[in-house]
Amino acid sequence: MWAKSVHDRRSRVLTHWLPLQQHLDDAAAVAGRLVDEWLSPQVLDRIGRDLPDGHDGVRALSCWLAGVHDVGKASPAFVVQVPELVVRMRDAGLVNWSVPPHGERGLVRHELVSHLAVRGFLADRFGSARLPIVEQLASVVGSHHGVPAERLALRKVGAERELVGEGVWERARLFFLERASTGLQWERYRGVRLSRPSQVLLASIVVLADWIASNADLFPLLEAHEPPRDFDLASRLEDGWRKLGLPTRWRPRRIGSDVDAAFRARFNAEAVGARPVQVAAVEMAAGIAEPGLMIIEAPMGAGKTEAALLAAEELAARFGADGVFIALPTQATTDAMFGRVHKWVKALPGREGAVSVMLAHGKASLNDEFVGLVRRGPFAPTGEQDETPAVAHYWLRGRKKAVLASFVIGTIDQVLFAGLKSRHLMLRHLGLAGKVVVIDEVHAYDVYMSQYLHRVLHWLGAYRVPVVLLSATLPAERRAELLAAYDGGTHEVQRDLRYPVISTSGDGPVRELPLPKPGTSVVLDRLPDDLDTLVAYLDKHLAEGGCAVVVRNSVKRVQQAADRLVEHFGEDNVTVNHARFLACDRAEIDRKLLDMFGPKGERPGLHIVVASQVVEQSLDVDFDLMVTDLAPMDLVLQRLGRLHRHQRTRPDPVTQARCALVGVDDWAAEPVRAVPQSRGVYGDHLLLRSAALLADADRDVLELPDDIAPLVRRAYDTAPLGPASWRSAMVDAAAKAAGEAVKRVDAARAFLLDEVGSDTLSLIGWVWAGVGDTDDTPQGAAQVRDGEESLEVLVVQGAGARGLRTPDWIGKDGGMSIPTDRDIGEAQARVIAACTLRLPRAMSKASVGLDVVEALKPNHVPGFTSSPLLRDRPVLVLDDKGKAVIRHGRTHFELTYDLRKGLVHDTR
Repeated sequence: MWAKSVHDRRSRVLTHWLPLQQHLDDAAAVAGRLVDEWLSPQVLDRIGRDLPDGHDGVRALSCWLAGVHDVGKASPAFVVQVPELVVRMRDAGLVNWSVPPHGERGLVRHELVSHLAVRGFLADRFGSARLPIVEQLASVVGSHHGVPAERLALRKVGAERELVGEGVWERARLFFLERASTGLQWERYRGVRLSRPSQVLLASIVVLADWIASNADLFPLLEAHEPPRDFDLASRLEDGWRKLGLPTRWRPRRIGSDVDAAFRARFNAEAVGARPVQVAAVEMAAGIAEPGLMIIEAPMGAGKTEAALLAAEELAARFGADGVFIALPTQATTDAMFGRVHKWVKALPGREGAVSVMLAHGKASLNDEFVGLVRRGPFAPTGEQDETPAVAHYWLRGRKKAVLASFVIGTIDQVLFAGLKSRHLMLRHLGLAGKVVVIDEVHAYDVYMSQYLHRVLHWLGAYRVPVVLLSATLPAERRAELLAAYDGGTHEVQRDLRYPVISTSGDGPVRELPLPKPGTSVVLDRLPDDLDTLVAYLDKHLAEGGCAVVVRNSVKRVQQAADRLVEHFGEDNVTVNHARFLACDRAEIDRKLLDMFGPKGERPGLHIVVASQVVEQSLDVDFDLMVTDLAPMDLVLQRLGRLHRHQRTRPDPVTQARCALVGVDDWAAEPVRAVPQSRGVYGDHLLLRSAALLADADRDVLELPDDIAPLVRRAYDTAPLGPASWRSAMVDAAAKAAGEAVKRVDAARAFLLDEVGSDTLSLIGWVWAGVGDTDDTPQGAAQVRDGEESLEVLVVQGAGARGLRTPDWIGKDGGMSIPTDRDIGEAQARVIAACTLRLPRAMSKASVGLDVVEALKPNHVPGFTSSPLLRDRPVLVLDDKGKAVIRHGRTHFELTYDLRKGLVHDTR
């Protein structure tokens, strides 16, 4: 027994540390199993590049770090937390106090003591504390609670010798450190310098090993002073690992030369074959020498998603990734993508049993397809025993572990969080470091979000993670910025690239592709911004039927237009879609739109959809005619991607694709200005440049996709646009936009993770002054998105004797009584959580939002506290007519939920 080797009369107290000894043994064994069976070769290669023994060195070092991570628990400051041990320590002469002598005990955390103990141990082994490896390994151990140590905290702890423990305490810690070092040749590490990425990955291995080994269901605690006589560590590990039952890793295979066959096998057995962008993406992925960044720019509907997934297969097989992370702008686009990716995963070769998939956003538990995959281990090792191709493993759910699944479909926030100083950041990095990362709609991220995106790309480049970015088109400067962010180089701003194009980082090639043929000619009409004109335009072009979409830049404009169109065309012929519906109602609207206007939709003879920007990205829908508010050029083009998108027979008046531009004060003005609501969303600068290009009388037809790249390039260039009479207004708008951009960049830096830095640095202070925990709530998303997120509330109904209930109109679960005196069951919690609603931004501004939250506090439902889906969320109670009043000072917000129009608000 190890404690008996500590020749001191006080050693009888140390026998109470047997559970600690066992936990360290368990953690070391689990770390070895993680390295052997679960971590991707890509991760092991990245760490192994910094070690003298490559992959073998990763295993040995990981086991040692996990085997000593809690050595700091052998200290009075930790043991004092068990009152009976305080008395025994005092009686044995280990301490001379009955209670901690001062308030510093809380500062002497065991992970900091572990850091100091490892640093001292390695300094003795190497004969110097100045070698980088000493502080680097100490900082990895000190990070196992999710936050690396800070120097000031370490100095304070080091000064508290009475609480850290000397004498027998030091000998006990030394015993653990030496015991774990058996077989390690420390002299081989003397000249090692671990890069920050390697330290982060090692720290994440220690965190996971600690969490798994601390799970009493997997590794039961040993209460006795001596281990059981028949104790067998190997059997204990095998039993715990089997109970955990993590899904198997994906072992990707290369696509090969027949891309057409791969495409048909994954996506469409009846297809003729892969499109040019898909073939080119695979060929470029197969040809690049090192992991890098690939940017695919191609028209809407050209097959970029399939191109990215096929390229991800090839990149994963070549560079050792065992998963793919696919990031999208919104929850709606993410949900829409989940089914497509799930289908692809099921068709993938290289699976040996079920692989793990995860839908990563705050409302993932409301997605029925995802919830249907949730399984609890163990899982069969081969497909013959378990035919389930993909599962959502219970242990990998949650904000800190979801990114560790093999295939993750999530909002862009989940990627941007990797650039945010926050607790357990190392797990987010591990989740990305073993994958190919695909980011869709990369043009949609503003200046603030781009600071986080650039920093994440910088770290992904350091981890050697292959990344694929997708966009309809990018300004040349933006393309160069993204490439430089990944590889740290200086990239020429190439303004003359032909479109479509695929670019790669480093010295990689640029591939210019042939334009898809035939293209689409879109006739442009410019209309006054009045509803009578809108009605007349639609009347004329839909005289023989057809399906039109009217796109507005604000919810209020959507609702105003919808009212007028319903009045003229009838309620059955108009559908409204925007972000201010209940989440469940919005999902139902999206489903109906896909049923009518999707690739296989059953189209009505006449129908008009009035929508906000949600129609730009969320749905694969197709319309015969479009009316859109003026918007930045790339967004106008994105909207046009929903016009004549699919091959179909259309009524004669709409066989020619046609789009009417509205949302300006006066097309004859100098300059042409967008309506105030649009300027409030996008600012003047980009709208003026878009107007200068689209107001040109000579531009009555757009040729898509030929005109996409030239128009976007000119819109985002600095060269003057428009008549000379516009110049002063455009210069002022550009200066204002530049000033605001500087402010937003500065604001983003507050919690932005530092760059990788040199290989002499440790993890000390890595997330200093961070945000603490981060999550998938609107508040969490606001940390990586600019501006104030609109306030999200849970909507219930309540009136008189009926009490609180789910909204009456939501289908079979509507009108369900909500208990206020007991916990909410999981099934009902899902129903209620689907009834979330975003309040208008006027109610969400910092000056108002706090008062609104305060006004909603009387609606608190005690039973919601027990549910992770419901707790801490404001509750809005509507009456039987769908109305509510919220008071903010002397202002009253009068809210009405209309089943057709969504939330309508009035301020009095």
